[in-house]
This record gives sequence, structure tokens and C-alpha cells, in this order.
Amino acid sequence: MAAAEIGGLAAARMAAPALRPAAGPAPAAAAPPQPRRAVAARSLRMTAAETLTADLAGATNGAVQAQMNSKATSEITPQAVTASSRRKTKIVCTIGPSTNTREMIWKLAETGMNVARLNMSHGDHQSHQKVIDLVKEYNEQNTDGNVIAIMLDTKGPEVRSGDVPEPIMLKEGQEFSFTIKRGVSTEDTVSVNYDDFINDVEVGDILLVDGGMMSLAVKSKTTDTVKCEVVDGGELKSRRHLNVRGKSATLPSITEKDWEDIKFGVENGVDFYAVSFVKDAKVIHELKDYLKGANADIHVIPKIESADSIPNLQSIIAASDGAMVARGDLGAELPIEDVPLLQAEIVQTCRSMEKPVIVATNMLESMIVHPTPTRAEVSDIAIAVREGADAIMLSGETAHGKYPLKAVKVMHTVALRTESSLYNPTTSSGLVSPAQALPNEEFSPSQLSKMFGSHATMMANTLCTPIIVFTQTGSMAVLLSHYRPSSTIFAFTNEERVKQRLALYQGVVPIHMQFSDDAEETFSRAISSLLKAQYVKKGDYVTLVQSGVTSIWREESTHHIQVRKVQG
Repeated sequence: MAAAEIGGLAAARMAAPALRPAAGPAPAAAAPPQPRRAVAARSLRMTAAETLTADLAGATNGAVQAQMNSKATSEITPQAVTASSRRKTKIVCTIGPSTNTREMIWKLAETGMNVARLNMSHGDHQSHQKVIDLVKEYNEQNTDGNVIAIMLDTKGPEVRSGDVPEPIMLKEGQEFSFTIKRGVSTEDTVSVNYDDFINDVEVGDILLVDGGMMSLAVKSKTTDTVKCEVVDGGELKSRRHLNVRGKSATLPSITEKDWEDIKFGVENGVDFYAVSFVKDAKVIHELKDYLKGANADIHVIPKIESADSIPNLQSIIAASDGAMVARGDLGAELPIEDVPLLQAEIVQTCRSMEKPVIVATNMLESMIVHPTPTRAEVSDIAIAVREGADAIMLSGETAHGKYPLKAVKVMHTVALRTESSLYNPTTSSGLVSPAQALPNEEFSPSQLSKMFGSHATMMANTLCTPIIVFTQTGSMAVLLSHYRPSSTIFAFTNEERVKQRLALYQGVVPIHMQFSDDAEETFSRAISSLLKAQYVKKGDYVTLVQSGVTSIWREESTHHIQVRKVQG
């Protein structure tokens, strides 16, 4: 056996009027926790009169009692776990001309990439197919938990300027026009790709080009042309994004091109769709209905980037599988000073609904052309991590930037350093408060799961052990991620799709493994795989968690925690 059980707390199905904390003996004295940084964890010594294993089984009437079996007093020395020094916040990298080779994808993965993003605004299906095949090849060759998920980001109803042979310099005060005629490119006029552009803008509107890098005031319009005056000049290149301050285009959120790209994603089994310019929950339901009909297990992540989405934020996220804070267009359509407040609100909304959230756009923008970031960009990453984002994203930095690997390395080290302060037990009380017990009449299996996840996190934090969870649906791994334990969650699943999906969640290292009919054999195989990958070492303690919503080894739903010592 690869692990030895060090304690026992067996759950008994006994009639009880309510689920309430039972009075029990005072816990044995333990040494006060010492500061523990994510970069170099310290050993925490504590003496435990009772070392615990929990097995909570739901009775048919919803009542649960626990009886405690004491063992001899033993000394537990929670290890300086290698797992605790792993970065928890995930990194999404956009793949483009700078990184679409086998060599670069391997290097990105080794440097810190967790999700490969395909931006369907650029490239074609052939180029994206190449990237998908390379990522899948990498995943097949790496079975130790370094999983790379694939996210397909739809183009959406973007209004863009047309192609120009050479960049056009716009100067303040200059007259410049946009026309719905195709193929126009002169010094003072370019085409736009949206026929209703004329109807969507009014005299006095401010047009923002390329996320606000340039701005123009609308002075007049004809049946096919919008005439403007340049307010803030710059270099206008091909296919630049156009926004109207405070307005959203009247285009559908999913265009005909998007549907073709979505079908391409279904055929290739991508893991996530990032849906651009979602305005309400209706489009999410429409896409999910399509995926259900296609028997496609792909999660939907709406990009919150339009003015119309903010009033519908709650319903959009409730209907979705997470959200992305797409700050570029959000800051173009809404006042720029609102963006930090909206970011915090979107992150908190996703956290409250136990759904992953990605903070994106301009995080290391200067590293597209410079080898080091600005100090403000470093702070931006730290703020997103401190707010509790599951993932942070690189766009042009890795798609076409000069220093893609350096950008990933900066994001990795800043996130890791920030996390070390969040999970220091002497300075932080944690990011999520524990679940509370409910009266018997309100008790439900989902509430049991939340209480279980909370207490499993508390146990792992107290003993400074990594968590090993066995799950078929991913639900318990997601719940544990929500409670933000101080060390890594190693999620073993026998479902390939679940493994891929969990790559996005904060603190989760997903590992695919077939489960044996014998629980002990499965536990031993899991420990052996972690030893082989050097995630744990002989003598370490680990907290083993069996998910209970869908039973793995028992006929009825159950939850199970064990603390074990790793044997060689």
C-alpha cells in the first residue's frame, strides 16, 4: 500500500433532529502557525492528540451524526509541501504567429501556460487546427497534471475598419471618414465591415479606434459615410476595432461566422467557448441548447465587454459556466474609470456563484515590444490575483509579441509572489468564509457538499497538506477550489473531459486516471503517480477526499476525508 491511514472518524447514519456542531473534547495544543510563503514553504510542527479521518454519509432523512474514534497521541509534522509552492492562478495564453509552432507551445506550457486561447478574429480554420493538434499532442505526452485546455474565442459582432496597404497617420484636428463601401482605403477614408454602422452612430458621438488608442468625433453623416474629426491621433492599421462610447452595436452576439467557428470547435472537442459581446442570457441559452443537441460537452464563458451586458450581469453569469472580464472593449464602451469597479464586481459575482472568472486584456501590453513590464502592469496582475480571479490572460503579448515566454514568466512569478501573501496563515484569514450548518428542514445534499468542502479545506490548511480529490464530475474539485485552500488540489478523475475542464480552476491540478473497483487500490495508485511526478515525497501527509454527489465506490451518495502518510 502506498499510503498509511493515520486516523479515523467514521460517520454513522443515526437519527438526529438537526445537523449541529456537537460538543467535543478540546483539541490538543498545537504550535502556533509560522509564516508560510508560496515560494519557500516552512515546516509547521504540531502535536495532535487525535488525528482525524472523516467519513460523512448522508442518511435518507438528511440527518448526520459523527462519532469520534481516538487513537494514540502522535506527532504530525506537516511538510514543506512542494505542492504548496505551485502557482494557483491559471494563465491563459493566446496563440498566434509568435507561438503557433510545436517548439513554442511546448515552451509556453513549461513556462506556465494552462489554457491555449484561439482568437477566431484572426487566422483561419487550418491554422487553428494546427494549434489544436499540437496542444492535444502535448497533453497526450504529459500525464503528470500539466494539462493544457483549449479555449475557442469567437470573433463576435465586431465593427472593424478595412484593410489598408500601409498604416495611416491620423493627426489631431484632421478630417477623416468611415464608409460602408467595401474596399476603400485612402488617406482620409477607410471602409468598415458593418452596413448598419451609419444607423448606429449619431452626430456628436465619439468613435474609439483600437480600444481607445485613437478617438474621433462624429461631425456629420451621409447615406454611406460617417465624417469625423480626429480628437486623439495615432497610427491606423488594418482591421482595427471600432467602438462608439456608451453604445453597443445592434448586431447579434453570435454571427454566421461565429456559428461556423462553433461547429469547428465541436468537431475538434475544444474545452471552452469564450463568447464575445454577450448582451443578455438569451444567447447563452441558445448556444447551450445547440451544444446539447450536438452532444458536445463544452463550457461557455461569456466575455463581459459591452455596455448592454452590465445591467444583465447576474443573469448572464447564472446561465453560463464562468465569465471573462474583457477590459479592452469594456473600457471603450463605458467610462474608463468604471472598469476597475466593474472588474471587482464581475469577479465577486462569479466567486459567489462558484464559477471561474478570467481577467483579460492589456495585462502586460508593454511586453509586446519591451522585454520588461511597467510597474503598473505588475500591480494589475497582483490586483486580479488578490481579487480572487481563477485565471489571468495574455493576448497580443503571446500572439504576436516579441517576448512571449518572458511575458508568461512575469505573469507566473508575480502571481506566485502575490499568492504567497494571500495564503500566509499569519496575515490572511482566507478568501472564503466557511459554510454554516443549517437547520434540519433546510438540509440538502448540496449543503452537505459545501460544508464538507469547507471542512476539508480547513483540515488541509491546519495540517499544511495538499488535497487529493477523486471525482467523476469535477464538482467536488470545483467546490474545493472555491474555498481556496492554501495548498494544491490534485484532482484525479476518470473522465478526460473533466480533466481538461478543471485546468481553468484556481489551485487545481487535474490528473486523468482510471479508477479501480477497489478504493484502496485507487488511493495507492494516486499516491504512486504523485510520487513519480515528485509532487509529494515519502513521509509527507496528504488529505484524501472522495466526492460524494456521484458515488464512486458505494451504492449511495457519500463524502469521505482521510489524512494519510505517504509511504515509499
